[in-house]
Amino acid sequence: MKPVKVGLLGLGTVGTGVIRIVEGHQEDLSRQVGSPVVIEKVAVRSLDKKRNIEIESSKLTDNPWDVIRDPEIDIIVEVMGGVNETKAYILEALDRGKHIVTANKDLMALYGSEIVAKAQEKQCDVFYEASVAGGIPIIRTLIEGFSSDRIMKIMGIVNGTTNYILTKMSLEGASYDDVLREAQQLGYAETDPTSDVEGLDAARKMTILGTLGFRTDIELKDVEVRGISSVTKEDIVHAKRLGYELKLLGIADREEEEVSISVQPTMVKSTHPIAAVNGVFNAVYVYGEAVGETMFYGAGAGEMPTATSIVADLIAVVKNLKLGVNGLKAIVPYKPKKLKSDDQISYKNFLLLNVADKAGVLAQITQVFAEYDVSLESVVQSPNANTSDAEIIIVTHNASKANMDKVLNHFESLDVIHRVKSVYRVEG
Repeated sequence: MKPVKVGLLGLGTVGTGVIRIVEGHQEDLSRQVGSPVVIEKVAVRSLDKKRNIEIESSKLTDNPWDVIRDPEIDIIVEVMGGVNETKAYILEALDRGKHIVTANKDLMALYGSEIVAKAQEKQCDVFYEASVAGGIPIIRTLIEGFSSDRIMKIMGIVNGTTNYILTKMSLEGASYDDVLREAQQLGYAETDPTSDVEGLDAARKMTILGTLGFRTDIELKDVEVRGISSVTKEDIVHAKRLGYELKLLGIADREEEEVSISVQPTMVKSTHPIAAVNGVFNAVYVYGEAVGETMFYGAGAGEMPTATSIVADLIAVVKNLKLGVNGLKAIVPYKPKKLKSDDQISYKNFLLLNVADKAGVLAQITQVFAEYDVSLESVVQSPNANTSDAEIIIVTHNASKANMDKVLNHFESLDVIHRVKSVYRVEG
């Protein structure tokens, strides 16, 4: 049986995992696809670097073009990261008729539609399951499992670093800064954690999920993004007091053909299954018009979970190759993009206010909500032990984002409100 030859771009943590699985599961792979699968050539940054996996030196190159332009290679697995240079490699590989498996969320969030269109033109596969939520097969589920349904909402914990930080703050009462330092020491957070903690990593993943779920070309600029760096221990305590957990959620929802997509710290009702997802784990909740509520949970990163998704994509490409159906499953966005206006985006809100501790304050505040047609679900007022102010905690009913912005702007001119300390979306 003629082997299927694979070129690997990148031999970091995930690339090493891919080789471990392909070489360690060779009999299983051969039985599934009908021929051996061979890692033919690997592009690395340094030929001299010591590696924790044995690989023949003749297979290594420090020039990615050696892999792209090798006529013997059928499939390119890209795990090197980067965007512009990597895009050039992938587009040329597609031009040469090679199929692509990638874990590159940044690339697919920014240029996914262009790459998939090129793949369809060249009748090649482009699979990217590992770009979102590591070992959770959420992309394949959206494309195939929900192919007969209409997805109305996708809500996910898709960044393990931020979920680890918020979990530790919730369970141990630790401060954001202390947990961030610990996450960096454990390797969960980068030295520069901005991409994770400011929600940018999650936004890229939600761009991919929104595009696939709604079949429209969601771009990164369409995602409203807010990170967790301003979350305090006090916010966590108040959330628990009201029966909520704070999570950084990516939320994409649709009404008719109009969509909205955001990443923001969100108070989730403690009875909702996503509230119980702790540590570095990921979860994606999907609501289908027909099937109703579903949730997918698992490891969102790491060598073997991510490599497992990549090799699953690799198997899918080889099966398509044997059947001669490559390029036929590509999901090219076909629906016109219609983004909701702020008047159409609606959800519950949590507010924590520092106010003057005197009679009539609550009446002034509730009058502002009434003026902008925002009704209140609950109001809790208590003295602040550290100051002469009082604290008011408010949870609204569903209110439009436009009206809530008007309320918050109005609050700036109210002398009795000394500070709007926190505002969070509420789900569940």
